[in-house]
Amino acid sequence: QVQLVESGGGLVQPGGSLRLSCAASRNILGIYTMGWYRQAPGKQRELVADIATGGSTNYADSVKGRFTISRDNANNTVYLQMNKLKPEDTAVYFCNVRTWSGQRYWGQGTQVSVSS
Repeated sequence: QVQLVESGGGLVQPGGSLRLSCAASRNILGIYTMGWYRQAPGKQRELVADIATGGSTNYADSVKGRFTISRDNANNTVYLQMNKLKPEDTAVYFCNVRTWSGQRYWGQGTQVSVSS
């Protein structure tokens, strides 16, 4: 059974930090990119950041300079370090994996809330 197990969400004050983790099950073969999307209430799901097997990264303009994505290829795990969080970062964050063959897998989502 294919699984993406996310952890690390929660409630944090503005300016604070959180680290999200997502472990993909080992039966997902040929992983190309791993990344994070988010969806705020009433809004469409949007890309936050992703990272390819070779290490190249892609960030949404709204998080550049504040978020850092990294990846452990040996353990099929992707991380998102989120610093200087803002209330507008509040959303459900979803882990995403894309294979070389074009298949996509999604995690169940983890809530990130930024509020004083």
